[in-house]
Amino acid sequence: MNKLLFVCSGNKLRSPTAEVFFEEQGFETRSAGTSRDAVNVIGIEDIKWADKIYVMEKKHKQRILAEYPRVTKYKKIVVMGIPDNYKYMDDKLIEVLKKYKIQ
Repeated sequence: MNKLLFVCSGNKLRSPTAEVFFEEQGFETRSAGTSRDAVNVIGIEDIKWADKIYVMEKKHKQRILAEYPRVTKYKKIVVMGIPDNYKYMDDKLIEVLKKYKIQ
């Protein structure tokens, strides 16, 4: 089973919603944020754990690659392109997440 890590800035709205949604689809999931004041700040162990990393915006991918170049060398990082204008478990965000074909 793929282990999926979802990343946004604060780990308060988008990435925790994706974590719950895809866990309900049968995936093993975690979420984290790139901001120093995130609920769960992304760390090297999260990156090592994940088979695939899904980031909400391009800036999240850039930050992860800059901070963890060695660990991310062979990791698949997907930019989902989800802007920061949703609430936690927002129905509209769930509809966006349903469009992703994650295997």
